[in-house]
Amino acid sequence: MIIADLSQTPGRTYPARRRTQNLVGGASPIQAKAFSIGYVTLEPHGGQVPWHNQEQEEVYLVLEGTGEMCLGAERATLTAGQAVYIPSKVFHQLTNTGSTTMRMIYCYGPAGEVAHWRQELEGTLPRAGVEAPALPSGAQSQCIEKPKA
Repeated sequence: MIIADLSQTPGRTYPARRRTQNLVGGASPIQAKAFSIGYVTLEPHGGQVPWHNQEQEEVYLVLEGTGEMCLGAERATLTAGQAVYIPSKVFHQLTNTGSTTMRMIYCYGPAGEVAHWRQELEGTLPRAGVEAPALPSGAQSQCIEKPKA
């Protein structure tokens, strides 16, 4: 039996003020071909999964907190207990708009790396309205800061 223990999974912290811990896929001892699952913590007042897209389809399930979800040209508020479906290749972004930590689970399939993790660490995310479609009207800004050396 292979078990991934969230309390023993250090995860990775990203420039957009988010920590991602792989539960299935990535650095996790559990590997699957059809899907990946992870636990994400977004810091209060702007922690973010920046504007990006990927080949895989995905679902975000909000466990705690409140955030702004942008999906293509749409923008909505997500709260604890809500899930959102993200179709393949559609640009999306989630921003913690609350004063407390936001926690969520992602599941995407098929399994494999998604480019935005590497791009964010390198400071090479496609910029909204430049190399990528613009964010929906009124949306929080995309975090595109390169990590400090």
